[in-house]
Amino acid sequence: MRILRAAEYRSMPWKNGGGVTTEIAVSPAGAALDDFDWRVSMARVESGGPFSEFAGVDRSLAVLEGVGIILDIAGHPAATLTKTSAPLSFAADVPTQAALIAGPITDLNVMTRRGRMTHAVDRLVISAPADIQSAADATLILCVDGEITVAGAAPVRIGPRDTLLLGPDALSQRLEPARPATLFVIRIDRVAAND
Repeated sequence: MRILRAAEYRSMPWKNGGGVTTEIAVSPAGAALDDFDWRVSMARVESGGPFSEFAGVDRSLAVLEGVGIILDIAGHPAATLTKTSAPLSFAADVPTQAALIAGPITDLNVMTRRGRMTHAVDRLVISAPADIQSAADATLILCVDGEITVAGAAPVRIGPRDTLLLGPDALSQRLEPARPATLFVIRIDRVAAND
């Protein structure tokens, strides 16, 4: 178990140069935009325009802050995302245009290299202790708002935008919110090799 503190995240330009992203975690550690297996980041979107394309990558997007965004993904109907919407999954190598609904947003991006890794992203709001299953190769729990205590022999507190990173042996974590808290649970698995 590792705690990734929001103050320690790394910021860098978007691939298309249109803004700045804040990288929460990447694998392998230190990987660049063209050779990661998986990557979890947040981005402040100030205006509409094209999304960066990533060849051979699957992506999930969710709104953390702001009113929302409308995505026009080539070959698909337009999708509207707000802070209460389920995360949207789509191929990151398909041309995608974004339009903001009413002002800037901050989004969560989860990307995995197709054929090597898969991912699932769930939004949870908890107001009482909750057990989060984490049998994936990597599980990240992003606290969007509120504070959460990770129970155990040495309880740890995580605050807004902090992330709990769990390996495959963690199995389950008990999370105790100080008040209702919004979380994103991100499960990442390696694709099994064909025999």
